[in-house]
Amino acid sequence: MFSKISRYRTLPDMVTTDARGRTVSSRALRLLPPVSGTFLHTVEGVDRLEHLAFKYYQQPRSWWHICDANPAFMAPQALLGKEPVVSARFSLTLRAEDDLPPWAELLGQLAAVVGVERVQVVEEEVELVQQQRDVAGTRVTVVVPRYERAVIVTYNQMNVDAGELAKVIARSGFSVGPPEPIGRVGKPIIIPPDVVG
Repeated sequence: MFSKISRYRTLPDMVTTDARGRTVSSRALRLLPPVSGTFLHTVEGVDRLEHLAFKYYQQPRSWWHICDANPAFMAPQALLGKEPVVSARFSLTLRAEDDLPPWAELLGQLAAVVGVERVQVVEEEVELVQQQRDVAGTRVTVVVPRYERAVIVTYNQMNVDAGELAKVIARSGFSVGPPEPIGRVGKPIIIPPDVVG
């Protein structure tokens, strides 16, 4: 029995036979309906699908309309950026600026952490700085590039959290800034018109 707002209410019944020869009844496959006349909602960290459905449709159980309108996301959690595998950007500075960055140490330490799936090093030249230096007894002006360094870590929140990753990064010889989550927060999702059925 399905409620009048159920997405399965109007689907026909079907009977199939499983691998053991048992007869199983179910509903037919529900195809995604075309969506038109939509508007966007910017995702906030506190959003939940049933809350958005209540806000836009006055019916919390109609959250699946929002999922239908955003088929690029395979799960409702992914739509709002609440899936277990996430990415965060950690800004890095060298403790001694004249040293070479200990990238090998950092990558080795992060690869050993259970739950870390991917690590990407980002090193971008942000400006050129003029410095006075003594070269062979002569005072010269040299132009030295200043870099902004960061590491982007994709990890499973079920195994490790951002605080633990920051400690691992610090043990590798870097000073580490607070993690900046990379995800759905601040990005738009489609909210379809209120259509029951």
